[in-house]
Amino acid sequence: MYPGVFAASRPDHPAVIMAGTGSVLTYAELDEEANRLSRVLHDIGLRPGDHIAICLENHQRFLSICWGAHYAGIIYTPMSSRLRTDEMRYIIENSGSKVFITSMHKAEQATELVDATAGLEARLILDGVIEGYESYEEAIAAVSPEPLPDRIAGGDMLYSSGTTGRPKGVISPDQREQKPLDEGSATLAPMMQLLFGVTEETVYLSPAPLYHAAPLRFNMAMLMLGATTVVMERFDPEDYLSLIERHRVTFSQLVPTMFVRMLKLGEATRARYDISSLALAVHAAAPCPVEVKRMMIEWWGPILHEYYAGTEGNGFVYCTSEQWLAHPGTVGTSLVGSVHIVDDDGEELPVGQVGTVYFEGGGEFEYHADPVQTAKSQLPNGWSTLGDIGRLDEDGFLYLTDRKAHMIISGGVNIYPQEAEDVLTMHPRVVDVAVIGVPDDDLGEVVKAVVQPLEMASNEAAAAALGRELIAYCRERLADVKCPRTVDFREELPRHPTGKLYKRLLRDEYWQNLNRSI
Repeated sequence: MYPGVFAASRPDHPAVIMAGTGSVLTYAELDEEANRLSRVLHDIGLRPGDHIAICLENHQRFLSICWGAHYAGIIYTPMSSRLRTDEMRYIIENSGSKVFITSMHKAEQATELVDATAGLEARLILDGVIEGYESYEEAIAAVSPEPLPDRIAGGDMLYSSGTTGRPKGVISPDQREQKPLDEGSATLAPMMQLLFGVTEETVYLSPAPLYHAAPLRFNMAMLMLGATTVVMERFDPEDYLSLIERHRVTFSQLVPTMFVRMLKLGEATRARYDISSLALAVHAAAPCPVEVKRMMIEWWGPILHEYYAGTEGNGFVYCTSEQWLAHPGTVGTSLVGSVHIVDDDGEELPVGQVGTVYFEGGGEFEYHADPVQTAKSQLPNGWSTLGDIGRLDEDGFLYLTDRKAHMIISGGVNIYPQEAEDVLTMHPRVVDVAVIGVPDDDLGEVVKAVVQPLEMASNEAAAAALGRELIAYCRERLADVKCPRTVDFREELPRHPTGKLYKRLLRDEYWQNLNRSI
């Protein structure tokens, strides 16, 4: 289904509520705006299968823009609002987008992109107008709210970086098929109904950035099923609890760092809010410390559900609270795609042994315009991987013992260290550098650079000054989330004579005495 179904049956029912302002977008209003944008895109000259790029904060119009693209049969690519201009430019170009939509929140970078996006069919901006952009509001006001005839369903193409740090657009064969709107809007909706019991009476609380895969797809699924979604502009632990009480929230999805921040509020603050309406909470995106999850189940009851999956959609592993308590640390058993643990030679490993996690028989995917990376993700027999490391127990429960090669997951955000390493290597005072994730009680892990400098600093003050210089140097060239928060210095980094960096040795030094007490 799609929002227009509920615009007809219950037009005044809240579709999207913005947590900070309390502003409400009804199903009638959401459907009308989506229809208008679909006509704008059609009038510009876009046709089903064409691409657009979107870069917005958690804006009230974010989801209606995605639905407008969907109604027009367009493939839409939401980008992180924290990206630097050159990173945004790369995704716009690589995706083949013909239209770029942003807001005045990104006005400075939007201006920087004008010359680089001269070949686009249109650039639209919300909440104001700057040179090189047309007003989004004026554009949609100038067209009919009637649906396009013979509508084709669109879909998302989200970017997921590889170990080289270059983002890759993930697209499935289904997204390339041009199906009628009524047939092509299912995505996660059936799973939401069958697994999580979502109905038209569900109130969903969304605390994460909408440009991430899970928040975007969960919210789109809520609107396919007639539910109400409450979108937080940004996460705050106490605000989150107050929103559950205020809106009688029944369902939510989080990342483990949000659990940590709520647990640190203290018992008195946590007890202040009535969260009894919350019937189900799902978490994913990052490893959850065992003790943190135990404490959350003790607090909220056995309503926590966990899954392991990726933007690629090649598999889905899932567990309930009861299953997790019986298998602490697991991410669950597979519901979509059989799980195999494979060694470096592509041979399947026996139960209990650690190797790369592969899925068989799950969804197919490819990396847009990147056949090399697509091939690297698959074995000759068709099994595909997200690059994660793990093991299976005798009951078929999966445990992740590592993440994608050297990927860092900080607060649920995937960070690929090669990008920062490439930048810092070019600093004139750096001989060698390794960027790793180190333990952090709040975010799970944070980014650290271990540097072999041209000359070791003569004292702690000089070393600290160089560390600040390197962090600033990186932040001038990359989004700050990808840059180190701290820098350590070594006389030499552990490299094999062939040049391979033993990053695991460095990482283990920081993780071996990990204590995740709250």
